[in-house]
Amino acid sequence: MGWRTVVISQHAKVSYSGRKIVVQTNDATHQVPIDDIQILLVATTQAVVTATAITELSSSGAKIIFTGRDGNPACEVVDDYPGNRSLASIQQQVDWSTELKDTLWTTVVKAKIAMQIQSAELLGRDITDLKLEAQQIEFADQSNREAVIARKYFQKMFGQDFTRTDANATNAALNYGYSLLLSAVNREIVCNGYLTQFGVHHHNAMNDFNLGSDLMEPFRPVIDYWVAHQKFNELTADVKFGLVELLNLELEYNGHVTILRNALTKHVQNCLNFMSNPKQSLEVKVVMCHEVPHNALISHV
Repeated sequence: MGWRTVVISQHAKVSYSGRKIVVQTNDATHQVPIDDIQILLVATTQAVVTATAITELSSSGAKIIFTGRDGNPACEVVDDYPGNRSLASIQQQVDWSTELKDTLWTTVVKAKIAMQIQSAELLGRDITDLKLEAQQIEFADQSNREAVIARKYFQKMFGQDFTRTDANATNAALNYGYSLLLSAVNREIVCNGYLTQFGVHHHNAMNDFNLGSDLMEPFRPVIDYWVAHQKFNELTADVKFGLVELLNLELEYNGHVTILRNALTKHVQNCLNFMSNPKQSLEVKVVMCHEVPHNALISHV
């Protein structure tokens, strides 16, 4: 399992040779052991990635993300045939009962809202009304407290006039961060042998990542909190790299201190294990440590 994020940000050729990914730029040639790579982020449209590099990275379990001309993630490579996927696991996923899916969704939503409240509190916002709304959550969130709280939460984080539909740098950064988070969760789902298309709450026929959209929810406030801390007027390369670095942010997951990328691995495993064996309990508790992430695990080319 890889641990390094490699970012390609300039004109380059990415190829494969001898269990290494070779990145050739105008100035230098870089080599990275393929087994070290968890994510290859191609953050430019001026890069060429060979078919061999793509297939070898996919086979090793790495996620490849391509950005568009606007700099936002546009697509990613998903391994179609992971070695641990079976007809039995897919059939089980398709047959998940409504009650089981609602139980998981209830746990996920409560964890997400708890994180939103924590994020707003860390920024010194008044969270009284958020706590009151959180107390009204029902099984499967039938009253849609998630949406009510989200509307109030984003205004507390980014101002009373802020909406998620605005075309501004803040929303661009949030979307970029969410895309990276979703990609990391999708990678873990595929590695565990499940399909990303079949979710527990999200069920958009046009969304290939419904399950990833479900499971990532408790970690979205990490992106919100980081973006709210920054001062920027556009989605610059530095902002993008800062969002990539969040995968190395230290936090607590279910009482254990770890980094975000490892918490996502454990979280997806826990959720999928629960869906396979609902007799076991499911805990989802995320607590942020007030610490700036380091960039030691980022290779920027």
